[in-house]
Amino acid sequence: MAQGFLPVTLEEITARGWDQPDFILISGDAYVDHPSFGAAIISRYLEAQGFRVGVIAQPDWKNPDQFRRLGKPRLGFLVTAGNIDSMVNHYSVAKKKRKADAYSPGGKTGCRPDRAAMVYTRRAREAYPGVPVILGGIEASLRRMAHYDYWEDLLRPSILLESGADLLVYGMGETAILEVAEALQSGLQITDITYVRGTVYSSKNIDNPEDTIILPSYQEIIASKKQFARSFAIQQRNTEAHNASALAELYEEAYVIQNPPAYPLSTEEIDMIYRLPFKRTYHPVYEKAGGVPAISEVKFSLVSSRGCFGGCSFCALHFHQGRTVQPRSIEAIIEEAGLITADPDFKGYIHDVGGPTANFRQKACPQQEKEGPCLDRLCLYPEPCPNLKADHSEYLELLRKLRKLDGVKKVFIRSGIRHDYLFHDPDPAFFKELCLYHVSGQLKIAPEHVSPGVLAMMRKPDKKVYLDFKKKYKLINRELDLEQYLVPYFMSSHPGSDLEAAVELACFIHRYEHVPRQVQDFYPTPGTLSTCLFYTGLDPHTMEKVYVPRSPHEKAMQRALIQYKNPKNFALVYEALQKTGRTDLIGYAKKCLIKPRRKAKKGKRKQKK
Repeated sequence: MAQGFLPVTLEEITARGWDQPDFILISGDAYVDHPSFGAAIISRYLEAQGFRVGVIAQPDWKNPDQFRRLGKPRLGFLVTAGNIDSMVNHYSVAKKKRKADAYSPGGKTGCRPDRAAMVYTRRAREAYPGVPVILGGIEASLRRMAHYDYWEDLLRPSILLESGADLLVYGMGETAILEVAEALQSGLQITDITYVRGTVYSSKNIDNPEDTIILPSYQEIIASKKQFARSFAIQQRNTEAHNASALAELYEEAYVIQNPPAYPLSTEEIDMIYRLPFKRTYHPVYEKAGGVPAISEVKFSLVSSRGCFGGCSFCALHFHQGRTVQPRSIEAIIEEAGLITADPDFKGYIHDVGGPTANFRQKACPQQEKEGPCLDRLCLYPEPCPNLKADHSEYLELLRKLRKLDGVKKVFIRSGIRHDYLFHDPDPAFFKELCLYHVSGQLKIAPEHVSPGVLAMMRKPDKKVYLDFKKKYKLINRELDLEQYLVPYFMSSHPGSDLEAAVELACFIHRYEHVPRQVQDFYPTPGTLSTCLFYTGLDPHTMEKVYVPRSPHEKAMQRALIQYKNPKNFALVYEALQKTGRTDLIGYAKKCLIKPRRKAKKGKRKQKK
């Protein structure tokens, strides 16, 4: 059984009566023992299976002694950069340093290095040569094969080779890490553990060539963007456990071999994981620094599912969690809600009940139960699949039970809904109760764009779906006598978006009187289809050329067009309209985005006598 937080000092290890830990988990995040933190889930899961786990959170990576502070682990080091990619954590899309880090004490920056997974692995290796080092977490998962690095604008090799780790666990990782741990416990060498689903290893030979797809080599993809696109398309077709093959990528010294993904967790398995004895907060050592800000977003929220069949091009979930939705049971979620309501700081508001997409609580269709998601089509794009089962009844049952709990005043849904999926549900009950009980004045959704060409690259539905949803939302709120608004999110500079498409979006925003408060410039991060489009300028599935806005100035113009009302953006908007020949949008007519420039008055002011 758990004894408070996992040990973070040698004294705490001794107090538990351990001679040494089995595993030491090194994390780029501060130590927060909450099920929304991957490091907490993996460490608690191993602990529940009888393994001794210590935690080194945010060590000083310049000092190898920091990696010796819990002694030598008996079975190995587990390394993760944390809940968020360290490069995304440090830099904006404009590659400027961020001013805060929500996953560090007091929101302080500089507590982890760039490319943390790689740096920590090397330091752990220096601290105790010969001890197995196993990489995991989203930073490693999305870099498991050769990938485009936006921050240096080049192709980097698999992080497994760059870091020098022995093994890489990709995806959510619970079943894979347990199988690896049990293999090490049985006496197997780390180099012999080449059979575990959801892992990546290096080898000079391919053990099962008949069951392995050979990807273009690292040298080939460096030489040819078309080969990189081809490699990405093959990888994307092999992300689902039910129908994936092993993949092999050749380097000069060895192959990097990716085993097929781990199978999705059953409801019983995922319930067991979220029932582990988490302390549900940050370690007390951070109290003086003001705590860890990230806990405020999740402390009173509930994870209801994993996986997403949405298929958006710019999202890495396809590569990390997969498209198969894995729901928790209603009973287990209600049980966790009881822990939340018992917290002394709980004020009656459950902040969120969701997952990657809040209103996905079941597999998209019955076929996915046995065969997994289709390889050659998406569930929602370009039109909802005829086999799609759009049904919110079970999610609605969950929300109704949460609303009835003692001490609960309001249950919000903030993790985002797919409006196209909701609109496809023939039963209006969820839409009505969403407006009545689960919206706090504003419902945020993400149509992302309106230009058909850009939406095609994003794998998002036609703008008509958004407009129909908007109309229905307004009608329901009128019937309920509620004054609530729809807040759409739009993205600028996505592959496929030229200045003409950006002007089209600006005109749409103007016509429907939206005032975007936030605009997300497209951020090319590893593991997404959109990043492949950005780097290659090719659609990997058709090999057709795709326009990619690359220059910072054009990206600034596209962003400014979305927020054309901001006076600071006048010059950029004016230039964009000039470049696209849309000077008809400069003037005093109703359709115009901006007014003409004011001319300076001629003549000198008369001097007063």
